[in-house]
Amino acid sequence: MYGGNQMAQNEYYQSPLSQRYASKEMQALFSNDKKFRTWRRLWIALTQTEKELGLDITQEQIDELIAHKDDINYDVAKEREKIVRHDVMSHVYAYGVQCPKAKGIIHLGATSCYVGDNTDLIIMHEALELLEKKCINVLAQLKKFALEYKDMPCLAFTHFQPAQPTTVGKRASLWAQDLYMDVLEIQHLLDNKKLLGCKGTTGTQASFMELFNNDTDKVKELDKKICEKLGYDSYFPVSGQTYTRKYDTQVMSVLVGIAQSAHKFSNDIRLLQHMKEVEEPFEKGQIGSSAMAYKRNPMRSERMGALARYVISDSLNPAITASAQWFERTLDDSANKRISIAEAFLATDGILDLYLNITDGMVVYPKVVEADILKELPFMATENIMMDAVKAGGDRQELHELVRQHSMAAGKVVKEEGKPNDLIERIANDPKFGLTKEEIEAHMQPIHYVGRSVQQTEEFFRDYIDPILAKHKDELGIEAEINV
Repeated sequence: MYGGNQMAQNEYYQSPLSQRYASKEMQALFSNDKKFRTWRRLWIALTQTEKELGLDITQEQIDELIAHKDDINYDVAKEREKIVRHDVMSHVYAYGVQCPKAKGIIHLGATSCYVGDNTDLIIMHEALELLEKKCINVLAQLKKFALEYKDMPCLAFTHFQPAQPTTVGKRASLWAQDLYMDVLEIQHLLDNKKLLGCKGTTGTQASFMELFNNDTDKVKELDKKICEKLGYDSYFPVSGQTYTRKYDTQVMSVLVGIAQSAHKFSNDIRLLQHMKEVEEPFEKGQIGSSAMAYKRNPMRSERMGALARYVISDSLNPAITASAQWFERTLDDSANKRISIAEAFLATDGILDLYLNITDGMVVYPKVVEADILKELPFMATENIMMDAVKAGGDRQELHELVRQHSMAAGKVVKEEGKPNDLIERIANDPKFGLTKEEIEAHMQPIHYVGRSVQQTEEFFRDYIDPILAKHKDELGIEAEINV
């Protein structure tokens, strides 16, 4: 028999974001406890500031509010909301039930967006800090991987066709650079974070002007002091009832950036796993396929890509909301915002947990990497071979045509007959090149064809990633738990 809670969990829809993907830490940020406790922090900050600026509010009333700041009486609020159909006023009422001395001064002069919008901003900023921490930990793991394999030559691809070689580590630097750009965007938002402040019903602060007898300086000070109490030194200078919903679009664009970076990485891993060069972690008891027991499927990378696509498509919601607001505010942003912003953060959090998990245990198969590059290297070495032949007295134009002919013939053997690449033998047997097989094979060292891959990798992590890792050294070392 299931207990009541277990029955409810199984009888009704539960979001996969909370059941399977997002961390408990991120879920806590978007919980009711976090929301309503922040509302109470904001009401306390409001009453404290109003008292400081001369309103008739006692310390006893403030102390009563502080005493009950965390013990939300949900049952009272829920019953009240059935009557008044207003979530903020229901919680004002519930807080007042716990604080009878202070009930008359809760929410004084404010409108719903005072608690709603400021809370949303606080939660988004704390959620961005969590994402930043996870991004930085992924960068640390990518650095470790990249430097370990910085000088392991591998095939590079353009159009998914073999191209001039790179190294396994250099490719990882491309993944890291994308995520590094996302970290910079997060930091920009956090360096410039703002609250709505206390703007009133249409953003004019008219109710506070009434409370403070048209003292403009006091009303301005009210905005400033409230923000300081919440740990902010800046607020939106003008607003309607709400902060501009364009800000949500800016926040979402950062999440979309992370999703793009992660999707690119996940696609590369899936392709590499198909080639058997690199694999994501595969646990001892993990089942790759329900039918084909031998399979090792890149399931985490596929999940990462799926969640990334969700975040990217979700970005339309705040964009449309911002563009469709009427004058000083309409409520149609609210229902959409509750879902789209929260789910974007939860999904992005799930993406980064997968990124952490995969990069912590990626497996490289050096022999496969080497075999794949050696299959194609003869084609890539032809330029150097041709130069040696010219030095030995050959005609460059004639040799170029011969290389073309031999390459086409060797390619035909590989593609149509399934035989090994015999280009080297063909050139060695052609007297017009005047080179022995041994002389030609001297060019068959893959490391000679990777250019500055090794140096680029070292320089990138030293110059760009290490400063970030040093700044956030106390936040390194987190591990991600994959639920399913």
